[in-house]
Amino acid sequence: MKEFHTLEDFNFKDKTVLLRVDINCPLDKGTLNIINDSRVRSIVPTVRELMGKRAKIVILAHQSKKGKWDFIPMEQHSKRLSRHLNHPVRYVSDVMGDAAKDSIRSLGAGEVLLLDNVRALECETAKLDMNGHSEAVLVKELAPLIDYYVCDAFGAAHRSQCSLVGFPLKVPSASGRLMTKEIFALKAIFGEPRRPAIFVLGGAKFGDVSPMIDHVLGSNTADTVMLTGLAGNAFLSARGTDLGPGSMEFLKEEMTDENVAAAKDMLTKYGQRILLPTDIAVERGGKRVNVLTGDLPVPEAALDIGDDTIEKFKKVLASSRTSFMSGPAGLYEKAGFEIGTKELMTAMIDSKGQSVIGGGHTLGAADQFDMTDRFSYVSTAGGALETFLLGKELPAVEALRQSFRKF
Repeated sequence: MKEFHTLEDFNFKDKTVLLRVDINCPLDKGTLNIINDSRVRSIVPTVRELMGKRAKIVILAHQSKKGKWDFIPMEQHSKRLSRHLNHPVRYVSDVMGDAAKDSIRSLGAGEVLLLDNVRALECETAKLDMNGHSEAVLVKELAPLIDYYVCDAFGAAHRSQCSLVGFPLKVPSASGRLMTKEIFALKAIFGEPRRPAIFVLGGAKFGDVSPMIDHVLGSNTADTVMLTGLAGNAFLSARGTDLGPGSMEFLKEEMTDENVAAAKDMLTKYGQRILLPTDIAVERGGKRVNVLTGDLPVPEAALDIGDDTIEKFKKVLASSRTSFMSGPAGLYEKAGFEIGTKELMTAMIDSKGQSVIGGGHTLGAADQFDMTDRFSYVSTAGGALETFLLGKELPAVEALRQSFRKF
């Protein structure tokens, strides 16, 4: 049974379509230039299809958020999209003022316009429900200028923000091709995963890991969870392993009493179903050095899982029928410390099962290793994917459902 409209449900010819996408890209901290535009490439099929249907396309997107170093205007993104479409993408450094409105009104069929960073608006990040967001100033200003709203921003679908949940209550709305593909693929893969299902959770965020472990192991979505990166180090510390000052410096913000208690609870509850690193890799004298957990603490910071862990984890992944990775195993950008992430990804690909990766940094690593096309499925999402795997509702998807019922 259909839950929401998709692109084939409407006639877009000569109609103005507001297309919300997630093209939030990793930037170089020194130059503020985009260093990986995989998210820009991911929306190309939806934009091309709307162009082919002769729609007037207005794109709304964000880059980071206020207060962060990578919060920048969207002009670079328009140039990247233009290159991938092989078609000009107009840009206006405005979201809902006169310049934006005049640009929207002047669009011709098949033309594409990108507005500026929507997170510059206070209303975008206001803490409101769907109904509250539908009355936001952004919606009031732009809804009268559009005929349809299309959401292709699966990567931001876990956010209740006016550009994501406000418009569907005011105008007929549809899911874009990326959004539709993500939802159905993830339901197919994780609804009834092939066994054994192995989850590899790493990256730099530890606070979200315990609830995800509890959900995926408690619901039997996963049979085993392997922890790498800061998550692995944090669980080792919670178990009582003294890692040393270098590693603990990276963990200090995450190791709250609440997070430590949650990690201990998961280790008690699930025991051998949670696999922790048996060694770490540190930089010593400019070289990669492996240190067994029994030989800790050491002064240097853990920058990767060690070789012993890599071999043990690879053996587990070799027998998997479903494998999923969210978050790299170490500092993959640094030569010599990409080994853990690369070896585990290779083991996932070489297994006979379905291999899935998700999250911005995981995609960045796969791109660096030229492996992206070798996985069974690549999810563009980070937070939305985590929310999905926690079994929680995605506000942007629920907004599309409500729009389907209303229109």
